[in-house]
Amino acid sequence: MNTNFASATVEIMLLGNEIKISALKEKIAKTYFVKQYRDALGVSTPKGHLFIFDYGVVIGWGMSPTKKQHLLEITEDAVNQKVAQVEAECYQFKVQPSEPVKMIDDELTIPDGSTLTLLAVSHALAQSATLERFESVAVSTIQNNAYLSQALAKTGKMPLGRKELSKLRGALFSIKSDILLHFNLLDTPEFFWEYPEQEQKYLTVSKYLDLKPRVDLLTMKLGTINELYEMLAAEQHHKHSSFLEWIIIILIAVEIVLFFVH
Repeated sequence: MNTNFASATVEIMLLGNEIKISALKEKIAKTYFVKQYRDALGVSTPKGHLFIFDYGVVIGWGMSPTKKQHLLEITEDAVNQKVAQVEAECYQFKVQPSEPVKMIDDELTIPDGSTLTLLAVSHALAQSATLERFESVAVSTIQNNAYLSQALAKTGKMPLGRKELSKLRGALFSIKSDILLHFNLLDTPEFFWEYPEQEQKYLTVSKYLDLKPRVDLLTMKLGTINELYEMLAAEQHHKHSSFLEWIIIILIAVEIVLFFVH
């Protein structure tokens, strides 16, 4: 294990939907050395590094539990839409000066413990955590609403009233918009425009984590959610049209009755 780290573990933690890093930078700088790299803050401690990404992910390299907990407590107030429970995904890492960045059997090898090397790798790890959240939301959304298409295929109509349809359409639109709004986060980070020599380290870990195939699969799932949304929209329009038709029929009937009464 490298003596610059308190441990040989890198932890990836998803705290929420967003972290306001501009204000957070000033708070952390009172105790630690901190530098901003576009969408991330790099925090250096005597034996560890922490990277805080503005899209809600925190990654700690070789951090002691005490320092990590202290920084998480400082970060907590800057998190928007916090997750119900923070879970850490961990990998072991080792520093081998003569080796390039590689990942085998969930163990990372890095050539050095420099901030730029750690941040290059952290971008891929953070994207994977974000992608995992989107994947989970998309899968649960499709599974929870599968009964609608099944009911439509079986009975020719959906087991929902107009109000329920409106609520479900709103929920689906919110989920779809949230994923699409953050979809650009899964592209190659802008950090590598300034540090192109670090990009290969990122690409190596991205490939191991299957980021591109997972993004392609998420795109397909988004397509399924969109089809479901359009199906609900068509059903809602049909129900609304039927409702208007019944009103017209009733008004005509009332007019006929009044005509004969008079």
